[in-house]
Amino acid sequence: MDDEPSWREKRREAAASHAAALSHRRAAETAQARAQLAEFVEKMKAAGVEPRPLRAPVVGSGSSYRTGLTGWYLRRNRSLGVDTDANFYILGTPASLKARLFGVHVLASDPPLIIGLGARDGESLPLSQLLQHRLDEAQIQ
Repeated sequence: MDDEPSWREKRREAAASHAAALSHRRAAETAQARAQLAEFVEKMKAAGVEPRPLRAPVVGSGSSYRTGLTGWYLRRNRSLGVDTDANFYILGTPASLKARLFGVHVLASDPPLIIGLGARDGESLPLSQLLQHRLDEAQIQ
């Protein structure tokens, strides 16, 4: 009986195994999303769509702050962007006097395969579909 793991130890091992599987799945999804963004950037460049300075919209306001990033917006409300190196950014930021004067530093995020997952109905969208919409819009203009 002493060699048998206790119920608590079995649960701990199961939880660790579950966490490892979840981490592996997230890493695979992030890699797939990064590949989609890299392909999007290449297609935008090939289509002659010039990158432009990305600004961070102030949440709850009509204003925005400089970011020092150059790329393309992924959403019409300019809340998401991708830079010329295919890094993904969530651009929304709170109001700040310092940011108004000096701009804001936005960190790259791991891109999701589903944009807006967990949002209200109709607000989530596969990343591939969102990128295709942006490519289609760029070719129309």
